[in-house]
Amino acid sequence: MTQGAGQGPAMRTDTLRDFRVPVTEPAAYAVSAGHPGEAPVYGEYPAYYDDGTPAVPPQPGYAPAPAAPPVTPPAAPPAPQPVHATTHTPEDDDFEGYTPTHRDLPIIGRGALGGPGDTVQVQYVPQEAAADGPGPLYVVGDVHGYLDELVTELHAQGLIDTERRWSAGNARLWFLGDFTDRGPDGIGVIDLVMRLSAEAAAAGGYCKALMGNHELLLIGAKRFGDTPVVSGAGTATFQAAWLLNGGQRSDMERLQDVHLQWMSRLDAAVLEEGHLLLHSDTTAYLDYGDSIEDVNDTIHELLNRGDADITWDLFRKFTKRFAFRDEGTGPQAVRELLGTYGGSRVVHGHSPIPYLLGEVGTEDGDETRGPEAVDGPHVYAEGLAIAMDGGVTMAGKLLVVQLPLND
Repeated sequence: MTQGAGQGPAMRTDTLRDFRVPVTEPAAYAVSAGHPGEAPVYGEYPAYYDDGTPAVPPQPGYAPAPAAPPVTPPAAPPAPQPVHATTHTPEDDDFEGYTPTHRDLPIIGRGALGGPGDTVQVQYVPQEAAADGPGPLYVVGDVHGYLDELVTELHAQGLIDTERRWSAGNARLWFLGDFTDRGPDGIGVIDLVMRLSAEAAAAGGYCKALMGNHELLLIGAKRFGDTPVVSGAGTATFQAAWLLNGGQRSDMERLQDVHLQWMSRLDAAVLEEGHLLLHSDTTAYLDYGDSIEDVNDTIHELLNRGDADITWDLFRKFTKRFAFRDEGTGPQAVRELLGTYGGSRVVHGHSPIPYLLGEVGTEDGDETRGPEAVDGPHVYAEGLAIAMDGGVTMAGKLLVVQLPLND
């Protein structure tokens, strides 16, 4: 049975409203399928239409976790220049009136894990300088608080040693965002990444990270708490959305200013050796600028305003997904991003590979098609996109791979 978000031992939980499975496809693990044409209900929370209305009543006995008191936001700096607009895409139609506050996917769990591990302290550890020139390039998919799995995969790739210290010399490592929520030790993950950043720099390499929608969610929950925000489905709050989407109380208790500052300064996009690295498989990045520099500057400025509604809009747009999945429109959506920001391939996290493959929501009972079958990145959209979220929150795999792929 699913634990309430932030309650008791952390468990592999289902996903948030942003995983939108088409209602025309039958879905496994559904508690109730509702009436024909309605979205199914899964686990503890109801499915919602795009206008925010529930397809069927919530399950009996459901009550949201109590909210934390609101946090007074910082004073707002001067207003920026207007952000860039973008053309209308099929993705916009899919999410008109969309609000990412409820989960509506099945739970695919494999039992509770242990409690949070020890927090990894941030420190600078000098190492012998590496040879001149850039080292190999690695990317990491969504971690979502699964520190032990992350350590295992980084060690398997030779990026850290048995003491969890950087051991890859001048290698380059990029995390694609979503460090917290759902798993047991999100703050431990952030602390490890922050420390590895210092150690990698001392060795002539680097360890860097992109901003994911769950970084925005955690920042919003801490800064704004129960402050109402404008939502396509009515009133929403960051605190409620965070709890509904796997927020762990232990992470909030250990969250410090240094973590908030680090997350707030993360870039949203980067170009590395022809790979356009993003967190989300969405074209919403085009709303924020015509260059990678413009996108990152605009998002930083908007986030630093300390405005709950503006931060919510950022979170909402970063939560969109599946823009590249459709065989007809997906490749063109990727080409629009590449044509604007450069590169020959998009590499992203956010959408678990089992959902991109359609391996979840079937009724055939074939377990070999489930999340545990994921053993590497998913190349799709005519070879233009690489998905890196192996579904660690769904008993899948946390992916750490070297680019370019040999596919």
